[in-house]
Amino acid sequence: MSNNLPNNDPVTRMATKKKASPFFQDSGRIPPQAVDFEEAVLGALMLEKNAVNDVIDVLSPESFYKDQHQKIYDTIHSLFGNSQPIDILTVTQELRNRGELEYVGGAYYISQLTNRIASAANVEHHARIIAQKFIQRELIRISSDTIKSAYDETTDVFDLLDKAESSLFQVAEGNLSKSYEKIDKVMQHAIEEIENAQDHEDGVSGVPTGFTALDRVTSGWQKSDMIVIAARPGMGKTAFVVSMARNAAVQFNQAVAIFSLEMSSVQLVNRLISGETEIPAEKLRKGNLEPHEFQQLHARIGKLSEAPFFIDDTPALSVFEFRAKCRRLKAQHDIKLIVIDYLQLMTGGGEGKGNREQEISFISRSIKTVAKELEVPIIALSQLSRSVETRGGDKKPMLSDLRESGAIEQDADIVSFIYRPEYYGLTTDEITGDSLEGIGEFIIAKHRNGSLETVKLRFVGQFAKFENLDSFDDGGGTITPNDEFDSSAGGTMTMQSKGWDDSDDDDFASDVDDDSPF
Repeated sequence: MSNNLPNNDPVTRMATKKKASPFFQDSGRIPPQAVDFEEAVLGALMLEKNAVNDVIDVLSPESFYKDQHQKIYDTIHSLFGNSQPIDILTVTQELRNRGELEYVGGAYYISQLTNRIASAANVEHHARIIAQKFIQRELIRISSDTIKSAYDETTDVFDLLDKAESSLFQVAEGNLSKSYEKIDKVMQHAIEEIENAQDHEDGVSGVPTGFTALDRVTSGWQKSDMIVIAARPGMGKTAFVVSMARNAAVQFNQAVAIFSLEMSSVQLVNRLISGETEIPAEKLRKGNLEPHEFQQLHARIGKLSEAPFFIDDTPALSVFEFRAKCRRLKAQHDIKLIVIDYLQLMTGGGEGKGNREQEISFISRSIKTVAKELEVPIIALSQLSRSVETRGGDKKPMLSDLRESGAIEQDADIVSFIYRPEYYGLTTDEITGDSLEGIGEFIIAKHRNGSLETVKLRFVGQFAKFENLDSFDDGGGTITPNDEFDSSAGGTMTMQSKGWDDSDDDDFASDVDDDSPF
């Protein structure tokens, strides 16, 4: 069957994924249906040529209860996609060409459909009733399948749970369609955001990072943006991004969710505690703290424990699980920033399967979709290929070094790299003669809505943390990297980035399993 139409509507996408299947086999009850409305809609589509524009993004063939109606609508769908006229004659002829005319009731039945309705005035309303009945049937089918599998002792309960949640999510996704908006409403929203940005004297309109120079370039992480931060092992990308997330949550009270696919939640919290208290992680692990260090520990973790910080350490997180969890976090806690550590450890689930590049492309597109749907920035850490190490010179990373898929570069609004020249034995800038010891660079290689710049940061090896390179003067008083935030004073804010000892972290190892599929 020919079908050249893009299925952009969530109901249509859901319907095309799940073909109609027999259900209600054991209940003995008639499933939800609206056959009269189905006949009215099909008749309206053949009666008025513009009616199809009102329903094409609401219904798919599987939305119809009667199989004959599915075939008729699929024919109409195909004619529309091929820019052919739609009326009784063209639909009848196309069904005849397909060998399905007699099955659907013949030419007489097709002509009778147009006699059931006088105009197509309410066709969109009727179509949405059909779509609602389809969703009801899908919910019943999913529930019935789940109940049947739950009684089967051989069923893996976690597989069943994942399958049920995945199926229900598809139904929920079908109800989240977004209609077009007239430009005046969109413009009003844009003006409001501009006015709100004007209220921020520091120029940060998005989620602040706590790194002054970086916030000047990006104005904070912006809504709906997908930000990729990539680096070779040993550069400190994990230390940077979790430090930054800590700043957002603790200093600026922005709800942050971290999906830690590589590190357990306890390990992550231990590193946060190490950074917050400036007690080496090794001492925390062994518990051999001095009395004053115990006091320091309890005195400094209060703000961290009260911060809106949410950690999920599910290994091999699938795209579906990620979307579902992000939706719940947004609904329940209004999260403002999402961090993934790291992208290559995610799985495509049942979709995007094939070669690894296709799967990474699917994951990347899905991350961008979630960012846009929830209107929150998502930061995804990513690995770089070995080509960085084989190059000569300063070995600064490039966009072509992104591992496994060019789709990451395409989907991302910002692509950046963490680079420490000291790691490669480069201790002096050849041009300026400045020392490069303890210097880290945040290289913005792609910025869809801004400039490409390199932001220099200070890397403190003792705690493997990044902080602002220098203090600065904003015209209203000196702000230093270690000042404490005082909103009442109006003159100072914290720009300190806490870190931790990452000496045993894979991120700081000389190399990781580069031969793995990730």
